[in-house]
Amino acid sequence: MFEELRPHIAELRKRLGISLLTIIVMFFVCFHFWEPIMAWMVEPLKHALPSASSIIFTKVQEALFTALKVSFFASFIVSLPIIFWQLWLFISPGLYENEKRMILPFVFFATIMFLVGSAFCYYVVIPFGFAFLINFGGKLFTALPSIGEYVSFFTKLLFGFGIAFELPVLTFFLAKLGLITDKTLTGYFRYAIVIIFIVSAILTPPDALTQLLMAGPLLLLYGFSILVAKYANPEKSKKKENNDIKDTAK
Repeated sequence: MFEELRPHIAELRKRLGISLLTIIVMFFVCFHFWEPIMAWMVEPLKHALPSASSIIFTKVQEALFTALKVSFFASFIVSLPIIFWQLWLFISPGLYENEKRMILPFVFFATIMFLVGSAFCYYVVIPFGFAFLINFGGKLFTALPSIGEYVSFFTKLLFGFGIAFELPVLTFFLAKLGLITDKTLTGYFRYAIVIIFIVSAILTPPDALTQLLMAGPLLLLYGFSILVAKYANPEKSKKKENNDIKDTAK
């Protein structure tokens, strides 16, 4: 059994190696521009902070480590097309020839949807969430957020929303491969609601507003994914519907 898995392990190591090398190369590029990247990251926080507040760092090494963290996150974002490309090349040996040709649409739409999710987080969720959290105790306390903690929080939110917005893309290609249908997604909708709210609670701050700002779009994306699955593989959906009718008749 191990001998059968060895080629797959070697292929996985190759794809991970190329992805990691891409991230490392882009890391040095992004580190050169870490200051404008950091300025872009802290812009929503600056708008939410009262005039008497400021962003600080409390440890000697915090500024350096934060710059490294910012550069790594930026390099990951820039490397997304290569990462998705390598992911597709890893799974493509098990696909038919006509399915292998979907590599460019997969890479393009997977990258775009990750960026759309991150943009939604940056321009909608973060301003509302930070304004609520910072102003909640503004009359009693002075907000002095640590830059290291903020960047960790910021990158976690952007990454979470970026991954969440991959749902329609994943649904499309799974439906194209015949692994799921719109009926499957519809049948699991009640379970999806529970899972979505659990994921939202994990990836967002412990306040209801931010959780709803993530759960709401995820529910809409799940509903949109049902339509995507029906469009991607209408024959299989129709066949499954006919089989269900026959089983009911029996």
